[in-house]
Amino acid sequence: MDYHLDLNWPDFIARYWQKRPVVLKRGFKNFIDPISPDELAGLAMENEVDSRLVSHQGGKWQVSHGPFQSYDHLGENNWSLLVQAVNNWHEPSSALMRPFRALPDWRIDDLMISFSVPGGGVGPHLDQYDVFIIQGVGRRRWRVGEKVAMKQHCPHPDLLQVEPFDAIIDEEMEPGDILYIPPGFPHEGYSLENALNYSVGFRAPSGRELISGFADYVLQRELGGLRYTDPDVPERQHPADILPQEVDKLRGMMLDIVNQPETFNSWLGEFITQSRHELDVAPPEPPYQPDEIYDALQQGDKLVRLGGLRVLRVAGEVYVNGEKLDSPHRPAVEALASHIKLDAGKLGDALEDPSFLATLAALVNSGYWFFED
Repeated sequence: MDYHLDLNWPDFIARYWQKRPVVLKRGFKNFIDPISPDELAGLAMENEVDSRLVSHQGGKWQVSHGPFQSYDHLGENNWSLLVQAVNNWHEPSSALMRPFRALPDWRIDDLMISFSVPGGGVGPHLDQYDVFIIQGVGRRRWRVGEKVAMKQHCPHPDLLQVEPFDAIIDEEMEPGDILYIPPGFPHEGYSLENALNYSVGFRAPSGRELISGFADYVLQRELGGLRYTDPDVPERQHPADILPQEVDKLRGMMLDIVNQPETFNSWLGEFITQSRHELDVAPPEPPYQPDEIYDALQQGDKLVRLGGLRVLRVAGEVYVNGEKLDSPHRPAVEALASHIKLDAGKLGDALEDPSFLATLAALVNSGYWFFED
């Protein structure tokens, strides 16, 4: 199923993106849910899928983490089932991510889907990332407050909430409505009837994550082995002093490693294409031979990218799930990055080269691309 988002993106980015929350009424016209509550509940029973149940009964918050064996103990009110990265596990749901490709692929994180019964929600909270919340079946009331410094507290070890707030948005959302919330704006949603919500979340690395990831890369590749030198060691009044020019030189040694474009770009490509959630990788059995892939594409079959697989370009190089793709066939490699679905036409004459076919076969046999049913 293809979803069309009725949105003037340049206008949206200028007025709202990372600036103000907004409700986009009927952003998706005639919205049809890609998943049913039963299918979602089934996913939350799987080991590899990240899910939780949040309930609020008699003034007490409870959180339990999946996989779940059964839902028989749940009442009719005040609980929510939340499942992360459904786009990695449920092909029809991953189609909901595509209309958001007007924003860069590297910023998109995952699709979280929640099913809530009347009164169900996770309480007032704020997020450190942008989110588009799409209303599916049912109705839910959403309140969003102004971005001001707010104390956070934990009514339960697994829940971070904020104090009650005054609303700048207070809206009953109906199927196809979208609520966009930038980082730091407090919000709360609770269901008025059984309802599905789809949260398209974005990722924004912190300086801490970047430094930690880069340090790991430097250690793995044994980079930065040059040692400090001082043939003209400067005099000082106190032997205990490290002089400002020495501090600068030490900092410079660190910056020199970061500032090597080849090192930085190659690290970034590997780091930023790793999925933060498990992928539903199912390598084909038996594996495809390159000529079988060639024949299938020539007969008009299409290759589909695995939901949640991160394929990005950095400085002209394409990276797939933490690995650089080496091939001289630029247009074909760029087609792998640009398109979710591939046919023979998009891959062009690269298909005549056995080395490219071998690369493509390795990707298909890893479960990263698969033939459309």
